[in-house]
Amino acid sequence: MPPKSEPVISAFERKRLENIANNAAILSGISATAEKILPKPAPPKPKRSSTARVKRESVQREPPRPTRQSSRLAGRGADVEILKRKAEVEAEAEAEKAKAKKMRVSGDLNLGDIQVEGRKWEGGLDGLAGLKGLSVRGAQPGVRTFTDQDVAETADKGLKDLRLRMSGLKLYEKWPVQDIKIVPQRVYSLGFHPTESKPIIFAGDKEGAMGVFDASQEPVKAEDDEDEDAEISDPVISAFKTHSRTITAFHFSPVDANAVFSSSYDSSIRKLDLDKGVSTQVFAPSAADEDLPISAIDMPTNDPNMIIFSTLQGSLGRHDLRTKPGTAEIWGLTDQKIGGFSLHPELPHLVATASLDRTLKIWDLRKIHGKGHARAPALLGMHESRLSVSHASWSSAGHVATSSYDDRIKIYSFPDASKWAAGTELTEAQMEPTRQIPHNNQTGRWVTILKPQWQRSPRDGLQKFVIGNMNRFVDVYSADGEQLAQLDGEGITAVPAVAHFHPTMDWVAGGNASGKLCLWM
Repeated sequence: MPPKSEPVISAFERKRLENIANNAAILSGISATAEKILPKPAPPKPKRSSTARVKRESVQREPPRPTRQSSRLAGRGADVEILKRKAEVEAEAEAEKAKAKKMRVSGDLNLGDIQVEGRKWEGGLDGLAGLKGLSVRGAQPGVRTFTDQDVAETADKGLKDLRLRMSGLKLYEKWPVQDIKIVPQRVYSLGFHPTESKPIIFAGDKEGAMGVFDASQEPVKAEDDEDEDAEISDPVISAFKTHSRTITAFHFSPVDANAVFSSSYDSSIRKLDLDKGVSTQVFAPSAADEDLPISAIDMPTNDPNMIIFSTLQGSLGRHDLRTKPGTAEIWGLTDQKIGGFSLHPELPHLVATASLDRTLKIWDLRKIHGKGHARAPALLGMHESRLSVSHASWSSAGHVATSSYDDRIKIYSFPDASKWAAGTELTEAQMEPTRQIPHNNQTGRWVTILKPQWQRSPRDGLQKFVIGNMNRFVDVYSADGEQLAQLDGEGITAVPAVAHFHPTMDWVAGGNASGKLCLWM
């Protein structure tokens, strides 16, 4: 019998296999060993035969049970006994549900063991599109509030040039938005890796999954490359279950390109080592059952071993990464939740907090006073809004941008902050916003809260920030409140509520309630 000939591999199949191998090293530009975060899934365990299972089950014996006595003979009503047992079962179920909700993952996690399969999240919240009449108050999908005519009529040449440049950002074209499902559920947080070699976006969803997308990858066509209508491969997206509840924020180490920090409502902060492919818990409350949902994190630029965090219980914490995960200094700042905060990038002792108590507050970490539960940083100043304030974001030039449910974006300016002595009290006039921008911030139940995010170190030196728009855009503003652009594109069918600027490049990302990613470059 002649030997069997080896199967012939077509040029397309060879190219497809090469692309799969290349895409597996999704973060190769950051670390030579980053391919470790994409290990092959473990082979499925062999199933036991049905005959063996039946045989084993046939010899099992139930333990003896006490003889039952009817409710009638015991003098109890049957209905009362049934209702009592039903109530006990329901109470046990609710207790287990609450326990599972609060449970956080401790210890180190190997990304190969927690990788989420793509098929498990296809569809996401797209099914909500079939529910008619569930519109958010004031939203007008597709209706622009900033147009090309606004750009053309700009009198100031410098402003016009900036508007033309920012409005010229184009929606990512390699794959349509509907194909870039970066996380299984609603996007709650985003972060650009600071590398400038290629756009690498991290996303966190409402159930604790983290997605990573390398936008430099190339699609593979299923047929002749010259055929424009040929089907292309899906984008490679890595997703890992690093937290047990909503991932609220990402932060990238200022000194280690391989370190990615994430915070969660599961009360923990974790560090992902891209080089080793391991996620390590760096902070969690000392008591395993203590609930301390973390709403945001930041790191001082002058101390990479320190991490600051805010909580839904109205506290601010400071943790040294060189100490045990359960150790942190925590200050109670308010009785209501702190939805967001940030450190001044150039003066990291200055903290701006936004709270459900309707205030923006500026704190000074150089002066910690008080004792016991009253111990806290010095409060420098406060400004109160009509409704709750969602987030407070510092720019590197000393501006603070806030979003609040009074449908305003407020910009505060502190150009002399470097001259403030420790504990300096600010006047009411200093705490007044320099600009208030009307902006629909009524996100409702299904859309993530809109939060302004500055470009931390703009190459052009011009301070600007992005924020989601309920009409399904992403708005770009300057530090003086001038709108620079309203980013859109074909295929955006949901609000890109979570918007982020790359720290230095003019790249903008937006995430929506279906777990989809929009990217402008």
